[in-house]
Amino acid sequence: MLLSMTGFGNATVECPTKKITIDIKSLNSKQLDLSARVPAGYRMLEAEIRSIVQATLERGKVELNMSVESLTTDTSVHLNTQALAGYKEQIENASADLHIDEPADMWSILMRFPDVIKSENAPDVSDEERQATLQAVKLAVDALMDYRRTEGLKLEEFFIQRISTIGSLLEEIPRYESERLIKIRSRIEDGLNSIPKVDYDKGRLEQEMIFYIEKLDINEEKQRLRQHLDYFMDTLRGPKGQGKKLGFISQEMGREINTMGSKSNHADMQILVVKMKDELEQIKEQVLNVM
Repeated sequence: MLLSMTGFGNATVECPTKKITIDIKSLNSKQLDLSARVPAGYRMLEAEIRSIVQATLERGKVELNMSVESLTTDTSVHLNTQALAGYKEQIENASADLHIDEPADMWSILMRFPDVIKSENAPDVSDEERQATLQAVKLAVDALMDYRRTEGLKLEEFFIQRISTIGSLLEEIPRYESERLIKIRSRIEDGLNSIPKVDYDKGRLEQEMIFYIEKLDINEEKQRLRQHLDYFMDTLRGPKGQGKKLGFISQEMGREINTMGSKSNHADMQILVVKMKDELEQIKEQVLNVM
């Protein structure tokens, strides 16, 4: 079963005094790249949060945001008016020096600066808050994994369709092969006949022509491409975490398709090769999203 590296999940858990929300999203990456934004008062839980995420997600560029809402009136928190005044003065001075207008909504700008909210005390995180936080992380990660599974099914259907199309195009190639070889032979003979007063050993020509035509034979490339297509499908049905392997198989498929194109010497066959390349490029692009 395929898993996509793209996903999103969120969860909210309440304890007696706080409502804790976790948002987590992931994009493709060669390894796990985790960025976590945790409120200052909960930094002591960051190691546990990271451990939960790392144990499940394995790969992807992951962003986790945690927000905490108080369910009770907290009189220990108030605006830092001195910091606000300092920031406001600097903005006004910068506007005058740079000859630009001051922000229309000064409050929205000021509230983005650090340390504009002060807390008289920073109480320790209670056991209930810790349990709620870790539970929210687990639920958010589970939701993201459900999203990855859903996207993985879509990717699997996409790959099956693309591989089937390449296989169908491969089956069309043999109908042009005999015509292709006849045309190559005829073109060589016509070229020789167009040269006046040329005497050549027809036996030697026949040997060289056979050697040349053998160099243009694509039976091995067709056979290997078919094997790669079958291997790709077998890998799709294998365990999760096959993204890198599918990428390697796609590269091998590309080599065989490119070789057939360089050997084809036939317009209709080259059209088939171009169509196979187009399907393969779509596969390569989407393989990057596979776990």
